Amino acid sequence: MITTIPTESSNLKAELNLGYIWLISSVAALGGLLFGWDWVVIGGAKPFFQRYFQLTSEAQIGWANSCALIGCLVGALAAGALSDKFGRKRLLILSAFLFAVTSLGNALAGNFSIFIFWRMLGGVAIGLASNLSPMYIAEIAPAQMRGKLVSINQLTIVVGILLAQVINWSLVRNLPAGATDEFIRNSWFGQQGWRWMFGLTAVPSLLFFVGMFFVPESPRWLAKNGKPENAKSILKKIGGENYGTAAMAEINSTLASGEIQRVRFADLLDPKMTKVLMLGVGLAVFQQWCGINVIFNYAEEIFKAAGYDISSVLSNIAWTGSVNLAFTFVALGVVDRGGRRPLMLFGAAGLAVIYLVLGFCYHASVTGLPMLLLVLAAIACYSMSLAPVTWVVISEIFPNRIRGAAMSVAVSALWIACFILTYTFPILNAKLGSAGTFWLYAAICVLGFVFIFFKLPETKNKSLEQIERDLVD
Repeated sequence: MITTIPTESSNLKAELNLGYIWLISSVAALGGLLFGWDWVVIGGAKPFFQRYFQLTSEAQIGWANSCALIGCLVGALAAGALSDKFGRKRLLILSAFLFAVTSLGNALAGNFSIFIFWRMLGGVAIGLASNLSPMYIAEIAPAQMRGKLVSINQLTIVVGILLAQVINWSLVRNLPAGATDEFIRNSWFGQQGWRWMFGLTAVPSLLFFVGMFFVPESPRWLAKNGKPENAKSILKKIGGENYGTAAMAEINSTLASGEIQRVRFADLLDPKMTKVLMLGVGLAVFQQWCGINVIFNYAEEIFKAAGYDISSVLSNIAWTGSVNLAFTFVALGVVDRGGRRPLMLFGAAGLAVIYLVLGFCYHASVTGLPMLLLVLAAIACYSMSLAPVTWVVISEIFPNRIRGAAMSVAVSALWIACFILTYTFPILNAKLGSAGTFWLYAAICVLGFVFIFFKLPETKNKSLEQIERDLVD
């Protein structure tokens, strides 16, 4: 379908091939689906592999949940240099392959050390996909659709989260209420059920692997690597002859002489680049330290503290995934109209208030439905603001010539922040209690609000090259 869409700020005139744009964006976004699926599958499997491997200390439990983040960091760092050298497409194919292999490795793990190895290698796949899927989509997307298209990656992340949660719940829904640790460890649930949770990830991994062979390389990567005719051909297929010509002119204007096929992390130390890099890093770290991922990774502890047994916990986890999905659609509807900045401010303020109330409820020993509703409200707030919009912003604010390296640094900072968050939650929860822990996250959200208010400009309806001129020149 060819549709003429006017622009507000971008000078590019386009007759957009919407079917083609949505198709290649959706295939690339399967990396997000696997990111979400693989990231949260451990939350449902944890009560079972924890008993199977007889994990007892907070340090062991924290390591089991957070070790994949080491791989995420490695994958994110590798993505910068390798994707600038070999292209976005090839690295996404590699991530799909790793997702498939590691899901089977975790499913077949015979001891805790082997389990940790496969989780860390699976983290490499997550690190690659989390870096490259939104960057690829941003680089092929027309300016007036970029927010929505990059948010599709977040939509597939939450679809992956929900699929993993529903599958986890369906596999163990017949677990008897009040089952003892010994019963769980020796039952099918503790011996085989959790293995299926990991192993089924191989199915969407293979779809992603095959699909990536049929999408084009990023036109901005092709232009940067001395293949302007190939780049222009793809841009013409996206938006027509005039769009392809105008887009190539803008891209070429931002690629300085001598920078073709050259990747230098040292370029990020230029004062102009450092300012933009620190903005991306700050937003990436805040997206994690706002605290929402502990709900996905430590749902058992959070809901047990709110008075739920293990069977109800898994049902509640499925509710969190459903709310996450529903409110991501809200973000898709407003990110290109309302803008990035208002949504980010709303997310920071909303989470600060919800965490404050949640902490008081834990302090007052409130249990049951009110606690579930507060958790769902936090997820709703996050999924329509900080979750998708952070990925949109960090995929679009970096200049073309350093985007791979800068994205690598920002996403690496995100995974370091996520590791710290995930590893420290059991320790904080033991020392501060649930109330104190969520009050701490509330304080971080207030600081995040201040950072966004003073540092984040609006980027909606601007081409990547216009954003570069606004932030760097």
